[in-house]
Amino acid sequence: MTAIGGSWRHVRGRRASAIALALIAAALPLTANASPRIVVAISPSTLDVALVTLARAGGVDIVSVEPGLRAVRTPALNGRMTVRVALDRLLADTGFRAVGIPRRGYRIVAIPVRVVSPAHRAAPPPAPPAPADVVVTASKQRVPLIRYPGTLTLIAGTPRLPLGVSGDTTDLTRILPVLQSTQLGPGRNKVFIRGVADSSFNGTTLSTVSVYLDDVQLSASAPDPGLRLYDMRGIEVMEGPQGTLYGAGSIGGVVRLTTNPPEADRVAAAVDVGVSAVQGGSPGEDLAAMINMPLIPGRLALRGVGYVASAGGYIDDHGRGARDVNRSDIAGGRLALRLTPGGGWRVDASGAMHDVRSRDGQYALADEGPLARRTTLAQPFAGDFGFGRLVVTKDWADGISFVSATGIAVYDMAETFDASMSTVPATLRLETDKLLVSHEMRLSGSGAGGRSWLAGVTLISDRTVLARSAGSPGNETDIVGVRNVTRAASAFGEGTVTLLRDLSVTLGGRYTVARVDSEPSQLARAVPYVKGQVTRRLDPTIALSYRLAPDLALFARHQTGFRTGGLAVARGVGRVANYDADSIDLNEAGVRRLRRGPTGINLSVSVSRARWRGIQADLYSRRGQPFTTNLGNATILGIEGTVDWVVRPGLTLSGSTLYTANEVTGPIADQSQRSNRRLADTPSLGGYLSIDYAPSGDRPFTPLLAATMTYVGRSVLGTGDLLDVSQGAYATVGASAGVRRRSVALTINVDNLFDRTANRFAFGNPFGLAARDQTTPLQPRTFRLGLSSVW
Repeated sequence: MTAIGGSWRHVRGRRASAIALALIAAALPLTANASPRIVVAISPSTLDVALVTLARAGGVDIVSVEPGLRAVRTPALNGRMTVRVALDRLLADTGFRAVGIPRRGYRIVAIPVRVVSPAHRAAPPPAPPAPADVVVTASKQRVPLIRYPGTLTLIAGTPRLPLGVSGDTTDLTRILPVLQSTQLGPGRNKVFIRGVADSSFNGTTLSTVSVYLDDVQLSASAPDPGLRLYDMRGIEVMEGPQGTLYGAGSIGGVVRLTTNPPEADRVAAAVDVGVSAVQGGSPGEDLAAMINMPLIPGRLALRGVGYVASAGGYIDDHGRGARDVNRSDIAGGRLALRLTPGGGWRVDASGAMHDVRSRDGQYALADEGPLARRTTLAQPFAGDFGFGRLVVTKDWADGISFVSATGIAVYDMAETFDASMSTVPATLRLETDKLLVSHEMRLSGSGAGGRSWLAGVTLISDRTVLARSAGSPGNETDIVGVRNVTRAASAFGEGTVTLLRDLSVTLGGRYTVARVDSEPSQLARAVPYVKGQVTRRLDPTIALSYRLAPDLALFARHQTGFRTGGLAVARGVGRVANYDADSIDLNEAGVRRLRRGPTGINLSVSVSRARWRGIQADLYSRRGQPFTTNLGNATILGIEGTVDWVVRPGLTLSGSTLYTANEVTGPIADQSQRSNRRLADTPSLGGYLSIDYAPSGDRPFTPLLAATMTYVGRSVLGTGDLLDVSQGAYATVGASAGVRRRSVALTINVDNLFDRTANRFAFGNPFGLAARDQTTPLQPRTFRLGLSSVW
């Protein structure tokens, strides 16, 4: 049952006939017969929207499991009256009525149809109710998807990945061609959207993609921490630069992970456990659990998620005589508290912890075989991530909402590379400490006819410290590193107006002032550097949406974004240098069609062109030394399409594809062969197909069947002759089968069904770059047996 009011759930198309709206509009406990008089001001709308407004104004619970609320139009309602009277007026002649819930509020139910005698003509069957609009919450304005003027991907609930177990953000690349990522390992991967990829290596530059957990940013200048995607309400991937809504560091787009909030009206729990076997490798296991507990019924609730997982290794090291060296262990959890004190207020506080321990790198060397390498020393990785957020929300009866979101994220990473020369052991150790503190306040509102507006301010402090040491194991010497502190303040606004009945125009902008203070963290001698770089930037938005039919719309969008500059390790020994801010502007156009019933097709097609100037890139030299530079400029063309076809309830066919073309110009590219002037990790073509069968209906056992195919085209490690190393160019197939009885499901999954061998990524150790023989092989055929239960 979904809530009428502040909480919307994305529901799968095959369940559209059972869609229900419900809002726990946190309120003082009222009875159906003792309601105070309130001021009611409800504009003409649909019944679901009117009930939302009334629930917020009256501070009562109004719940429903009835379909079709959205299909009923309601007139304006104004005046001072009780909630009971307001409900009676809203529900008059609608086919619904309100039933009092003792000490709680009201339940909206359908009025039973009167049985007529055969002599009377039977009434025609009612038209199937229209499903509720899918709402783009990442737009910060609850814009209906059909009206959203841009390209984005929505995933409802926790995604089912090809292996059948919830992974992390980078694993979404296997089912979403618009996403790309490096493959260094859990907690080390960079994520890219639609080919906006700077480099394959981690460093001090801002990420091209901002990852958010609910309303708060997880990281700014770090790789994706790899939070497990358990107990998710939904995932939204907003493509293209999002400078107006999300500011610096979102030049490629935004990935927003929305968790299931605590529920104050029920106790709930879930568990998911699995064991896996990698062909030729070591076994793995995973366990996740969720519990939801009301602390004060209707007011205060707690929700917790915990997980542990071990990924079996499958790469051998011939130099050390070690097998399955690339095993990783992951542990973490989330804890959330929700308070609804009444009057439209809501307070959410949550925290997360996530730890990754990888025993060694997951790369191989071509001369040693597809799943082996030869090194002198182990190359472990450790990542510790901590996160906290406090969000205060206020909803008014007239549709205006206030949000104050404060967050803090800490990420500490330590990685070791084997720098041994011949038989002399040596290591390079990199330690990165990141602290991100952010605060945003915003007001938003919406009206009839698709009108909406948004205004807010954002404050960010991002500190990154990179420390380096090198030498014999246990006797390393500190070498130059850097410390960057970025402080940014911005004001932003966006509004949508309807010029004609079906034509909407969106205008917006964000003005940002950012200052970067930098200094070398370790110097053997005085080195001049510049402190206090200041960037002032205006990022505008203009977009159009034209609704051709209730379920069909055209859209066009122009958007810009940027990343701040800073100080970084430069070419040479013991040198640092500043790198400049970069910027991007994007134009895109497309068409979107939404399914309006329990069966049918969702379709989206778009074309885009991006111009990227002054590209920041973290690179390595031929000698394995890191440096950061402004790489040059690039033009990126993209064509993408997605289709989701519910053939009949329970049977779904889905597919998506992305074609990109890009060319880089600049000092490194211009000195390379023309065929080597490409951005990193960006295949020209990618695709995904799936078939999913899970029949609905009341039956003792429900079969669960699925098959997937993923294609990843050829890409390169980076721009220029040194990094023109082939990656990708492979296809994999996965399959799963299972059975569900009531709330318990048993499944078996097979990933890489045909045991393909291919190179996912061409990097593992910077000191071997010049040899151009590193590969990150596909994980061999893997089986997983899983058991899950929800109650």
